[in-house]
Amino acid sequence: MTKKSVLFVCVHNSARSQMAEELLRKIAGNKFEAESAGLEPGVLNPYVIEILREEGIDITRKKTKSAFDLLKAGRRYTYVITVCDETSAEA
Repeated sequence: MTKKSVLFVCVHNSARSQMAEELLRKIAGNKFEAESAGLEPGVLNPYVIEILREEGIDITRKKTKSAFDLLKAGRRYTYVITVCDETSAEA
């Protein structure tokens, strides 16, 4: 079975998209390839690092990514999911 690819997008790729990526990977990594990116990549939120650590997930070495860089690199996804508020999602 081929894994479906999922991209979680938010503005800064610092919190919600990072959590969604890691939790999907933990829960259904055998069915999905998960990534996350932001429209304006920022810095990982320290609270997210701590919460994911409590779930047994270490993201301390991760960097935020640009959705536009992934697009320019030719990355394609089965699903693209925005995890930001409605106003930000319009961007």
